[in-house]
Amino acid sequence: MRFNRSVLTAAAFAALAVGTTTALAAPASAAPNTTPQKVCGSSYKTVNSAAIGTQGTVYLTYNAANGQNCVATIRNNPGTAVNMSAYVYVPETQEGAGDDGAYTSYAGPAYVYGKGHCIDWGGSINNVFVQITGSNCGTLKENRVTSTR
Repeated sequence: MRFNRSVLTAAAFAALAVGTTTALAAPASAAPNTTPQKVCGSSYKTVNSAAIGTQGTVYLTYNAANGQNCVATIRNNPGTAVNMSAYVYVPETQEGAGDDGAYTSYAGPAYVYGKGHCIDWGGSINNVFVQITGSNCGTLKENRVTSTR
């Protein structure tokens, strides 16, 4: 799936800002011991993470065997379904994926091929949003932005 970067970015921010939910999406089951590997798969290793305030963490994972990145947003305290999201995007190839909805425990998984590329990724829980750009690019410094709306 190919995405125009400006379209993907605009869509991600619009979904996050408005807090849209997918009416037909079934909430993920509450699993207090959920890990990125349980969401993405056991062959995915955590390569980066970012706290989403005190509500949870968004994780960037990588599978060296297939070159795929996976992102999952996991709540610290599962419970009543709340607006959550997880997204991953490769600017160089304009490939991206995401998940957005009302979930009890986690959002994701969202997968994209990222071997040898910089990765933009992030997620949200309720009204706290985290966006990481230029991540996992070797010596380049990534940019992290946390905001509330």
